[in-house]
Amino acid sequence: MIRRMLLVFLGAAAVCLVPWIVYLAHTLPDHFDTGQWRTAWVGFDVGLVCCFAAAAWLGLRRRRSAVPLLAATAALLVCDGWFDVVLDWSSPDRWTSLALAVFAEVPIAVFLLMAARRLLTGDLRMRALTLRDIEIHSDPRHHQVLRELPATDAELTGRFGAGAVTLLGTLAEAGYVRRHRDGRWRTVPQSVREPRPEDFDEADQRRVADYLDAKYGREIELLTWAARHRDEFGPWGKAHRGLAWLTEPELRHLEAEYQDLVARYCRLRRDPVPEAREVTVRLYAFPVPGA
Repeated sequence: MIRRMLLVFLGAAAVCLVPWIVYLAHTLPDHFDTGQWRTAWVGFDVGLVCCFAAAAWLGLRRRRSAVPLLAATAALLVCDGWFDVVLDWSSPDRWTSLALAVFAEVPIAVFLLMAARRLLTGDLRMRALTLRDIEIHSDPRHHQVLRELPATDAELTGRFGAGAVTLLGTLAEAGYVRRHRDGRWRTVPQSVREPRPEDFDEADQRRVADYLDAKYGREIELLTWAARHRDEFGPWGKAHRGLAWLTEPELRHLEAEYQDLVARYCRLRRDPVPEAREVTVRLYAFPVPGA
């Protein structure tokens, strides 16, 4: 109900603004003298500085509240560029204002909007699972190496021997790990779309089907273990379920929102901290049996 009312309000506001714009276009003078000109622009720039500072503070802490603030700062920058160019167009400063708008204010506004999107979604792009992914997932040595990260070459070689370098190379080529400036290898969050066997060549379909069967077998074992130990998790165990009447597009939208949320938390921190624990998160959505 609230969403419908909001959509009606936004649509009505857009319609009502059209005649108002036409009225202003025919009644406003081309030239107008006003007072408090300095106060207006200085106050505007002070507000812009406050937005930048607040967005930086919230962004450093990866707060979701930074998203609307970044969007508002971007809008203020576009407004600043617009009014600078339009109001200076008949003055000698018009080219300076135009250059600032084109090469500074608008690009910064676009950058802030992209930063807001990345902060909101994690900028984790979904990709299709490949046969190479299946090979990596089927080799327990790769999982052992991934669980030891972040670590250096020397640390991993000391734990797994000389073969760790080869394993790291395979993981790096597949996009699972990356070496940072400090020389430590770190995992790269992955968003892999589950394949359908028919998407592969006929010779590989059986292999993909076996992989999916084994994967869901491990999932059943994991959920069974979690159900048996649910009283041991304390505040670290969460479980929610619900029923909803959804169309197929709405279900895809739900999946996309879930992926965005998980991606954002996967990128929450680069290295684990003492008070953090590795948490497994799952989303399963399927038709109710017999419905």
